[in-house]
Amino acid sequence: MRSETLSVEEVYRKQGYRLLGRNRHSAVKVCRWTKESLRSGRVCYKELWYPPVQSHRCMEMTPYIGCNCHCLYCWRIHSGDRPELKWKEFPLPIKEMDEPGEIVDDAVRMRRELLIGFKGNPKVDRDKLMEALKPTMMTMSLTGEPTLYPRISELVVEARKRGMITFLVTNGTMPKVLEEMDPLPFQLYVTVSAPDKDTYIRLVRPLIRDGWERLNQTLDLFPSLDTRRVIRLTMVKGWNMKSPEKYADMVRRAEPDYVEVKAYEWVGESQRRLPRWAMPYMEEIESFAAELSKLTGYEIGGRYKPSGAILLK
Repeated sequence: MRSETLSVEEVYRKQGYRLLGRNRHSAVKVCRWTKESLRSGRVCYKELWYPPVQSHRCMEMTPYIGCNCHCLYCWRIHSGDRPELKWKEFPLPIKEMDEPGEIVDDAVRMRRELLIGFKGNPKVDRDKLMEALKPTMMTMSLTGEPTLYPRISELVVEARKRGMITFLVTNGTMPKVLEEMDPLPFQLYVTVSAPDKDTYIRLVRPLIRDGWERLNQTLDLFPSLDTRRVIRLTMVKGWNMKSPEKYADMVRRAEPDYVEVKAYEWVGESQRRLPRWAMPYMEEIESFAAELSKLTGYEIGGRYKPSGAILLK
């Protein structure tokens, strides 16, 4: 992987990522909201909606930088996004995966190195920074699809050993992995970005033939998973903000504890794939969420304009 992806690793590094371990299939990055919390006190909506989250103590990472989908709205770089950057992203060309404990330890170490520069910022509270160096939460998201890492449950265990709860964000294409996870993460997110198969194929661009079918298997599995469960609807104007009744059917089947209706953000590599007008206004998200609330019986429980997000519960 090192020899094949050196230029890719350089791009990741410039974007603030740090690849981890011997085989470089994991990564960590300091979240925007960790920085905001340290500099200005503004926090991620997850801190407001999902206790016991603390934005400055959240470590955002991934155990698998490859993905089986190439979503148009994804801010991460995909193989082929730039003509000079092509690599085998799925499956990653790796014979042996790094140990879960090594991944977690390396992520904590690298994140600490990235944060230590904040010591020189007079706007940052030193005591809060010292807390931030010791994360209490590990979010498996960042880039790629974390459930493609074959020892995902062991990552949850290793995080617990180090005093961290875990959030797992998945595209829902690995239902068997979720069904067999033991233990499950503290909170499980599944991203739903289309009300029908045609929209799914055009927007999510799965690299597997049965991505839509697998997502629906995950939604049917969702009620049986004994953890805090969230469906996140990523809304892209002109693409998937339609057919609220179909989204409502998916929510009713999945029976999540919460639903997030969240605006696509025109950032990162997605700016090369989508026009700026594809990012909905907050008023449009509120309107769609209100319609979904009527159809599902879920009540609006929170609004967070900086992230274009509405919480239904």
